[in-house]
Amino acid sequence: MATLVQLVGFPILLPYYCISPHNHPTTTVICPKPPSALKLTSVYVSLGLLLAADCYLFSVGLQYLPVSTYSLICASQLAFNAFISYFLNAQKFTAFIINSLVLLTISSILLVFQNDSAGSNEVSKGKYAIGFICTILASAGYGLVLSLTQLFFQKVLRRETFSVVIDMIIYRSLVAVGAVLVGLFASGEWKDLNREMNEFKTGKVSYIMVLIWTSISWKFYSVGFVGLIFEVSALFSNAIGVFGLPIVPVLAIIFFHEKMDGIKGISLVLAIWGFVSYVYQQYLDYKKLKTANSKE
Repeated sequence: MATLVQLVGFPILLPYYCISPHNHPTTTVICPKPPSALKLTSVYVSLGLLLAADCYLFSVGLQYLPVSTYSLICASQLAFNAFISYFLNAQKFTAFIINSLVLLTISSILLVFQNDSAGSNEVSKGKYAIGFICTILASAGYGLVLSLTQLFFQKVLRRETFSVVIDMIIYRSLVAVGAVLVGLFASGEWKDLNREMNEFKTGKVSYIMVLIWTSISWKFYSVGFVGLIFEVSALFSNAIGVFGLPIVPVLAIIFFHEKMDGIKGISLVLAIWGFVSYVYQQYLDYKKLKTANSKE
C-alpha cells in the first residue's frame, strides 16, 4: 500500500489539460516530427515499470529502517544519479561535484556500522540489512529513472511545452500503478487492507484521509521534480531533492524520539557538506555564464 500511495495520485493532474493553453511553447524551438506511438509507449512503459520497482524498494527500506537512517541513505541517490548522468546525459564533473559525490557516498556507507536498534521501529539485524540494501538499490534505481527521464525529454519527446511534463507523470504513473496492483493482488496483501484500517489508531476515516493527502502530496512533488528535469537537468533536480534530507533526521529526533549517535551525526554533517559543495559548483557555473553573457 505504501508503494501504491506514491503513484496513485496522478488523476489530480488531469484538470491541467482543461485549463492549460495548448500548443503554447516556452521557446521557439519545436520538434518538426513528433515521436511515434511505439516510441512513446516504450518510454512510458519502461519508466513506469522502473518507477514501480523503485517505489517498492523505497517502501521496504522505510519499513525496516529508522526515518533518520533511511533519509541519510537516500542522499546517496545524488551520487548514483551523477554517475549515470555522466554516461547518459554527458554530465561534466568538476572538483566540487566530485567532492560532493564522495562525501554523500561516505555519509551513507557510515550508517552500515551503527547499531540502530533504538529507532522508531525495532527490527532484527537481518531486517535492518534488508532495509539498507533495498534503500541503496532504490537510490541507484531512482538515479537511473531521473537520468532516463532527461534523456527521453532530450532525444525522444523534444517538445517545448510544459504539457510534456504532465504527460510524463501521468502515463508513467498509470503504468506503475498497474504493475503495483498486479503485485498487490498476486501477493494477497490486499486482504490485509481491512485489518490495517481497523487497527489505525485514529479510525478508518483518518486512515483514508492520510492515504489521499499523501498521494496528492507525492504528485505535487513529482511535478516539481520532473519539471526541474525538463527545465534544467536530472542532476540539478536531484540536488534540490537531496537538500531536504539532512533536515529529516532532526525532525525524526523531535517527533519520533530517535537517538542521534556519533556515527549518524558524522553522516549528517558529511551529507550537508556534500550538498553545499554541489550548490557552490552551481553558483560558480551561474556566475561564469552570467559573465559570458555580459561580454556578448
